[in-house]
Amino acid sequence: MKKGLFSKMVATYTLIIAISFTILATVLSLWFENYYFDENKNRMIEKVELIEDTTVRYMYGDISSYEMNKQLKLMGDYLNADIWLTDKYGYIFAVSNDKYKDLVGKQILTNDLKDLRMKKYIEKKGTYEKIFSLPVHTMEIPINYRGNFKGTIILHSSLEKTKDALKNVYKIIWMSAVLAIIVSSIVIYYFSQRIIITPLGQINNVAKKISKGEVDKRVKIKSNDEIGELADSFNTMADSLEKVENHRRMFISNVSHEIRSPITSIKGFIGGMLDGVIPESKQNYYLSVTYEEIQRLTRLVNDLLDLSAIESGRFTMKIQAINLNEIIRLTVIKFETRIVKKSLKVDVCFEKEDSFVKGDRDRLIQIVTNLLDNALKYVNEGGEIKITTRSKGKKEYITIFNSGPNIKEEDLKHIWDRFYKADRARSSKISTGLGLPIVRSILTQLKEDICIENKPEGVAFTFTLTKS
Repeated sequence: MKKGLFSKMVATYTLIIAISFTILATVLSLWFENYYFDENKNRMIEKVELIEDTTVRYMYGDISSYEMNKQLKLMGDYLNADIWLTDKYGYIFAVSNDKYKDLVGKQILTNDLKDLRMKKYIEKKGTYEKIFSLPVHTMEIPINYRGNFKGTIILHSSLEKTKDALKNVYKIIWMSAVLAIIVSSIVIYYFSQRIIITPLGQINNVAKKISKGEVDKRVKIKSNDEIGELADSFNTMADSLEKVENHRRMFISNVSHEIRSPITSIKGFIGGMLDGVIPESKQNYYLSVTYEEIQRLTRLVNDLLDLSAIESGRFTMKIQAINLNEIIRLTVIKFETRIVKKSLKVDVCFEKEDSFVKGDRDRLIQIVTNLLDNALKYVNEGGEIKITTRSKGKKEYITIFNSGPNIKEEDLKHIWDRFYKADRARSSKISTGLGLPIVRSILTQLKEDICIENKPEGVAFTFTLTKS
């Protein structure tokens, strides 16, 4: 996959650069060709004044035919062109090259005379191929003396010679383009390999190691670009995966511990009865202990199933208007036996006689039950439990307070973790360590909040519900 991506990138960038430089080289070649012809034309026009002056002097008899032909030949050699002179009717009367002296006396211009009389320059390419046998670049320049049209100067320069001169320029342009493409491809290859492919390869290798269980592996890429951001995001994801993996292992360990303990007790008691180690007179007692262990296992399994269903989103809720005060009353009554057994003072303070909130009835009962059950576990003997409700804005705030020792700071950080028990010595038999995580998961699904706070005389849990 890496080689495929790398080859595609290099091929794409090289193709783009090749097309760009090809277009650039073509444009430069065309531009230089036009520029060269324009310069050649301007050079001819600049030197025409000398020919024009000589021609006018010849027409008025100031110089001889020999002198004029001599100067015409010198100018033709200098301009590397064949020069013809015509009168105002288009008849040739002088040439710079004796090779074309047979043209003297012939009318060479007819249709162009109108434009030439209007003092217009005429440029042609390939018009006189029959005479020269090769394409020529022709300039027809009118001769004007004191405002009158006297004749025409015709200059022919070989297009082949001009193109030969341009070929060297074309070679330089195209060789530069090819060299630029090669250098660009090498640079692209190097930087693509270093900046993109190598970091992606490193991320890919680490991802494979993480997939095999090496969740402690990280990508070491320091860059301020998108690749660096990808590496940071990957490491963040890896950190999360490591935490999830650690939680998974801890969860399995805790579940194994919680299940092994009652199963060991049940196995020991039943084995003792089967082997006759436990006398018949005490079998009922040990059967009752075994039943309690089975009940403990049942609570653990039910809590695990509830928590799994809630966190996976499979726990459907029937949201409706619920009288919160009624749920609190019923829950307190349900724990009456435990309250009386610990000689507790329970104070329930409602802000209003009825308080309707949005929620699922069974889940709200589970929330209040779990929080009150937690308070009953840790309230001191003969202590106090206080339940209060207060309204603020669109929310209803419910606080469940129990007197007793405060929760340590290090325990507060883990209070919502599964199987976490602040006092394992007291709660190992009566708590699964899943009650509070279930409460928070339900409230999270309801998009509500819960917090815990140490008070001077005890601990208070406060959660919110939306008013109906």
